Amino acid sequence: MANFLLIHGAAHGAWCWRDVVPALEERGHAARAIDLPGHGADTTPRDEVTLKSYVDAILAALDAPTIVVAHSMSGVPATQAADLHPEKFARLIYLCAFLPGDGDSVTSLSRAWPDQPLNEAIRRDEGGATFHFDPEMIREKFYHDCPAALIDRAARHLTPQPILTQKERVSLTGQVERLPRSYILCSQDMAVPPDHQRAMASVLPSDEVYDMSSAHSPFLSDPEGLAALLDRIARS
Repeated sequence: MANFLLIHGAAHGAWCWRDVVPALEERGHAARAIDLPGHGADTTPRDEVTLKSYVDAILAALDAPTIVVAHSMSGVPATQAADLHPEKFARLIYLCAFLPGDGDSVTSLSRAWPDQPLNEAIRRDEGGATFHFDPEMIREKFYHDCPAALIDRAARHLTPQPILTQKERVSLTGQVERLPRSYILCSQDMAVPPDHQRAMASVLPSDEVYDMSSAHSPFLSDPEGLAALLDRIARS
């Protein structure tokens, strides 16, 4: 069976994978999630968090070839990590995630698409090092197919997002392109438009692109369905 490492997206933490980890374990896999620096229980000062610190945290969590699942913005540091040390990756799976080419960043990939629905929900924090998402808009953008109790739980756990990590660009050598890579497109996503996801995923073979009828957070709305799809990809 496979080893999985689950990486959260902007403002989230390892907590968001709570129900996916046991669902993967029930299918015979080993699975764990980590907090990126400045997220969840990690105490790194957010004004010190960089893209490199994300990449270093991902690589430090890998001690054997592992299937890495990257959600949303973490597709960028996960791609950089895989390009630097492909031997640590058995496969890289993008979950409605930003899939960069050389020189891309979360910001550049967002701006390359005409529809940027998250912009209206972003609120810059005092000091200018972080932003947060408007609490009144998180259901619409991230969780519109989730039960109210899960949305309330998520709202309590969201953290400010370091801005620098969104602007810094990857430097890729092509090593990541030699890895097996898959993309899970979420067709009801109101954060990263499905057409944008499909455009980013077009660099992968068509049989490595999978669809889920989900909003931006299937780890909350359908953890069993997500685990079943991850299991299917791992077995392929």
